[in-house]
Amino acid sequence: MDIEIYKINGKKTSRKVSLDDSIYAIEPNDNAIYLDVKQHMANKRQGTHKTKERGEVRGSTRKIKKQKGTGTARAGDIKSPIFRGGGRTFGPRPKDYNFKLNKKIKTLARKSALSHKIKDDSITVIEEFSFEMPKTKNYLNLLNDFGISDKKTLLILSQRNKNVYLSSRNLGKAKIIMASSLNTYDILNANNILITENSVQEIEKTFS
Repeated sequence: MDIEIYKINGKKTSRKVSLDDSIYAIEPNDNAIYLDVKQHMANKRQGTHKTKERGEVRGSTRKIKKQKGTGTARAGDIKSPIFRGGGRTFGPRPKDYNFKLNKKIKTLARKSALSHKIKDDSITVIEEFSFEMPKTKNYLNLLNDFGISDKKTLLILSQRNKNVYLSSRNLGKAKIIMASSLNTYDILNANNILITENSVQEIEKTFS
């Protein structure tokens, strides 16, 4: 599959790049996508939720009234969950939500996500570029030239570029990621994806 390479001003160049059909033109596997996104979200959870149960709250353990003869229900100490200020019954405890996923499933999910995006015409390959200094206006102008400044965008770079990264950091809907760190969640979360020319080769190396 051959697609046009664009300049950063939004205009086409006279060159094209060949995209590997085994990555961008497969039959998407939605179940693999679901599992990969689920793992990504689960691994981001801190799992530090905690409430105090009756053995952890502060209070006296004295029996607050006699067992029988009051005409009301039996009651133990003031820390009982039925009283205000008592411990919580079966409250949340710290938990590790991480789970493992087969590497082949992850690769299939990312290929499937890229195939979905290429079908939606949401992927654009652009020339390699850099900024002389970090400036948000420069990156915003780039997005404006492609008409996607109001959409969620993902820029995939082949190597770290500090000035480009700092230029995009103040834009809430813009994200930059390395080709080697590409994941299913970021692919699907973006409305439009910009891939630098060298990143195409890096993605092929990663997924081949």
